[in-house]
Amino acid sequence: MSAPMNQQFPPFLDTRSLRDALGEFATGVAVITARAADGTPVGVTINSFASVSLAPPLVLWSLGLQSPSLAVFEACSHYAINVLAADQVELSQGFSQSQGDRFAGIDLKVGAGGTPILPGCCAWFECRNEIRYPGGDHLIFVGHVEHFHREEKPPLIFHGGCYRALA
Repeated sequence: MSAPMNQQFPPFLDTRSLRDALGEFATGVAVITARAADGTPVGVTINSFASVSLAPPLVLWSLGLQSPSLAVFEACSHYAINVLAADQVELSQGFSQSQGDRFAGIDLKVGAGGTPILPGCCAWFECRNEIRYPGGDHLIFVGHVEHFHREEKPPLIFHGGCYRALA
């Protein structure tokens, strides 16, 4: 039996230690992109991406409830999941910052719903914004993959709080 989603951590649980333990699970790094209602491109770095189903083709990712971009991703018709290649650490860092024009100098492609697609990624997925679920201090997004592309490039990996590459 699982605990209710709104249950708080027991006072003895060290959240920093929990975060460090979760960091032992190596993940890929992606930038989720969309267009705001006014046409402004929006993007955030995440490592919470996973495949859900092949039939229908569904993927999921999550975004913190405190993210300034949350309202855009809740309202947009489409978003793109840009899976970063090993040589795109700077791109990951740029989209994890809250200031500045994250898209400056990037030669964007345009996907479904006007979604910005980043060049040089090892894969990207254009998704219809299908379902959202509450998940504690995050919102979980499930997207229906409408288009995708893959290139033969090594992925960017995140493990133990550091960027890594496959050996």
